[in-house]
Amino acid sequence: MVTAFWEELPAVVETIDRLAAARVIILCADGAHFTAEMDKQIFTHMLNTYAGDPARRAEQFRLGLLELHRAFNVLEHVRMPVISAVQGACIGGGIDLICPTDMRFCTDDAVFTIKETELGITADIGTLQRLQYLMPWGLARELAYTSRRMNAAEAVFCGFINQNYKDHTALLAAVRDVARQIAQHSPMAVTGTKTMLNYSRDHGLMDSLNHVATRQAGMLQAEDLREALQAHAEKRQPVFQGLSPHRSAIK
Repeated sequence: MVTAFWEELPAVVETIDRLAAARVIILCADGAHFTAEMDKQIFTHMLNTYAGDPARRAEQFRLGLLELHRAFNVLEHVRMPVISAVQGACIGGGIDLICPTDMRFCTDDAVFTIKETELGITADIGTLQRLQYLMPWGLARELAYTSRRMNAAEAVFCGFINQNYKDHTALLAAVRDVARQIAQHSPMAVTGTKTMLNYSRDHGLMDSLNHVATRQAGMLQAEDLREALQAHAEKRQPVFQGLSPHRSAIK
């Protein structure tokens, strides 16, 4: 995760969303490992760059961290589901990266480590804020406090990972099959489902029920519902129009 990564990843993901260029995004990597954490030069840069009085230095450091947050927050905010396909090591910033994705799959040799505590810092790019929603609280805290490695079998057992596969080829084949299943459905229904799941995670039950009622009043996908019902009656696969590209409000 070198400097360019933090600019290019959100730019690519936001472009896919803006152009409605895909119905599902798969986040994967080449090579033996998914990611060997953040480039330590980023830490050095952040420690050495900020100068001035303490208040202004602290503000600049905070803004820098928020910039890093944005690179991963976009994975939650885009309209289409994002799937992580992890092989080998997923360390430090790698956990930050896969936590905001909608689902996670891995190879049998995958290992997951919250490395920051071992390095003398508190994880600060999303792992601690999201992980407790993705596995039992006690396990999340154990992993964060100890920086121990969690293997694929344990990650599946605790629910952090959906499923593990024998190698990278099998992993990608399975993940692409999941993506195809999602892509067969109404994109409006899928993006609405993602929106509701994210909202319900962050709000109470009654607020979430009120929110879905208000959203459906304005956005119930009538055309897609008609197509789904007609396709079912005709015993064929429904064909849905894709999401619309984003249109600028000012030009």
